[in-house]
Amino acid sequence: MTATKPSELIASDKNQKTQATIAVVGNPNTGKSTLFNLLTGMRQKVANYPGVTVEKRVGELQIGEHNFQLIDLPGTYSLAAHSPDERAAIDVLLGHIADIPPPDAVLVVIDATNIKRNLFVATEVLELGIPVVIALNMVDIAESQHISIDVNALAARLNTPVIPTIAAAKRHESLEPLKAALAKAVNENVKKPWALLEDVQQAAEELATTINAEHTPQESSIKEEAVAAYEVLRALVDKGGEAEKRLVELFGDDLQQRLQAQRDLLTVGQTLAERDANERYAHISKILDGVVRAPNDGQQISFAERVDQIVSHPIIGSLLFVLVMGTVFQAVFSWATPIMDLIDGTAGWVTEWLYATLPEGAIASLLADGVVAGVGSVVIFLPQILILFAFIIVLEDSGYMARAAFLMDRSMRWCGLSGHSFVPMLSSFACAVPAIMGTRVIPDTRDRIATILAAPFMTCSARLPVYALLIAAFVPQQNYFYGLINLQGLVLLGLYLLGIAGGVLTAFLLKRTILRGATPTFLMELPPYRTPNIKSVLMRLVERAKAFLVRAGTVIFFVSVVIWSLAYFPRSDILVADFERQKRAVESSMQIEAEREQAIAVLENELAAAQMEQSLLGRMGKTIAPVFKPLGWDWKLSAAVLASFPAREVVIAVLGTTYAVGSDVDEDDEGLRDRVRNATWPDGRKVFTPGTALGLMVFYALCLQCAATVVVIYRETNSWRWPAFAWTYMTTLGYLGALACAQLG
Repeated sequence: MTATKPSELIASDKNQKTQATIAVVGNPNTGKSTLFNLLTGMRQKVANYPGVTVEKRVGELQIGEHNFQLIDLPGTYSLAAHSPDERAAIDVLLGHIADIPPPDAVLVVIDATNIKRNLFVATEVLELGIPVVIALNMVDIAESQHISIDVNALAARLNTPVIPTIAAAKRHESLEPLKAALAKAVNENVKKPWALLEDVQQAAEELATTINAEHTPQESSIKEEAVAAYEVLRALVDKGGEAEKRLVELFGDDLQQRLQAQRDLLTVGQTLAERDANERYAHISKILDGVVRAPNDGQQISFAERVDQIVSHPIIGSLLFVLVMGTVFQAVFSWATPIMDLIDGTAGWVTEWLYATLPEGAIASLLADGVVAGVGSVVIFLPQILILFAFIIVLEDSGYMARAAFLMDRSMRWCGLSGHSFVPMLSSFACAVPAIMGTRVIPDTRDRIATILAAPFMTCSARLPVYALLIAAFVPQQNYFYGLINLQGLVLLGLYLLGIAGGVLTAFLLKRTILRGATPTFLMELPPYRTPNIKSVLMRLVERAKAFLVRAGTVIFFVSVVIWSLAYFPRSDILVADFERQKRAVESSMQIEAEREQAIAVLENELAAAQMEQSLLGRMGKTIAPVFKPLGWDWKLSAAVLASFPAREVVIAVLGTTYAVGSDVDEDDEGLRDRVRNATWPDGRKVFTPGTALGLMVFYALCLQCAATVVVIYRETNSWRWPAFAWTYMTTLGYLGALACAQLG
């Protein structure tokens, strides 16, 4: 049996496929995803590759009467896979993904301002023997830097089409030649692979032939018809890489020994990886000789370089970073408020309409307090999340975020993390769910898990209602320094800093214990400054909104209905009968309509509080009350905190019900504040002392009360071990913090 090359696998499948597949490959920061968005528009979907947490983006490209499937692969600097993202990209190219056919063509996106380095992965893709089209992106920026590129000569030397593109431009005329080249490429015959490292290629082909002869497709769990010689080549060159790991998983440790024996025979003076890099860059230099003309060294510093001197300056850059982040968070909390109020008002109107339209009973309560409240508790945070991500996407696309991460790398390194963790940690201030999903960009597994476990400590939007209620109720309105500093604001700042300290110290401890390992070298390309493409930004925002609503929303909605069920059942007919008797008495004794309606509303709230007390949730609160009594909590507060474990924002509505104010209250409701201030134990002692109130805020700052976050941690780590650890660890910290405040208060 002879080794099957990727090109042969592709050719054998072409007649069976009804839609051609094009993979989009490129280095990070080349505008690859922006180009993908412009080619596919809204005709795209996002999912995960089977069995891994790497994101898969697939879109439809229509050229004339033909539709093509585009797959946006994770950014990679080479086909030497050393991370899950890079492995997923290479598995698609080699046809190892079960639900994705091998690509009929590959679109390689390269940065015209850094063409030599970008051609490294392009030449590797050309070796696969798949038709390739190269998009020479950001040619406008190259022109502004006085970089001249002979596109025709470059295409001739690479023996593949090279199409200049401007992905960030408002006009997209440059995309039409690209579309035509792609349509032509999928019908081309497979081109002859390049011939670098000929002795290694020959050894790889011989070893692949031997492997295929020794193992039939029916043996063990081998699903491939044959092992590609290119994959064996990558396993030889990239010692310890994903290609070697995969082949060893398939064929056992014996193959690892055979690979090492071949390396020993082929290695003379330098490793195969060093040989590959040296020969490849020498070949690329030959290709670019006379094709690319850049300004000579020693010319005056460009405008971008002058900006970088300011942005990357340790002091000036740090001050600028604080200013930028301050602007971002000011926008998150001020711009989102009107939209959040509108959503809250709409949910309230729908709730009232349901109660007015439907017969009184479980169905009306389920729809109003379970379904509408569940949906509302998800959607209400969407404005803040979208505003935050809009800023992050714009800052990323403009080139600033990479510089901010570089600036923050030194600050994060002492706790064992690198600059890669900066953006996910920053995103956690809006919501931990998309932040944890954003850790996929972190190449080191230990760093990634440490960031995932530290991210939930950041003060997200769901904690704010609790903070607002308790700060307004127990922290006096005192101003200092001529009104410039407010005591309530200082307490809120302290809670934010407590969350940051909790996250940083957690990462510090994890990286020195169970996740022990050296902090990897932080390597990040500083992309050129460019104007973000509005269409691409909006499309990515829609993508993030879908991810949040589907992944977090479904969980929060489900647990909201569960909490409603616990708070609603069982119902007491005796309490209802007593309420009806008192209601009739009020109606007969009060003549003024406004006073009568107010008195009936008070009776309804008291009925709801009584029903809550004897419900499953109330009984659970009384059962666990002894556990929380050292914190100064009564059964009402214990029940509210218990109800908020799936989602923190539920606590306000539960407190409103248990204190007979009504479930439709918010953190600004004066009635709820008064009830909380005046709540007493049976012996007349205040429930909420300053120590108890501060302890409750500390508990919410440190405890993991978000089912959506727990589920996302599981999905991103493929194990229940880490979410269980995170929940236990954070809940313990929250309890101990609240206990210290209550006892010392």
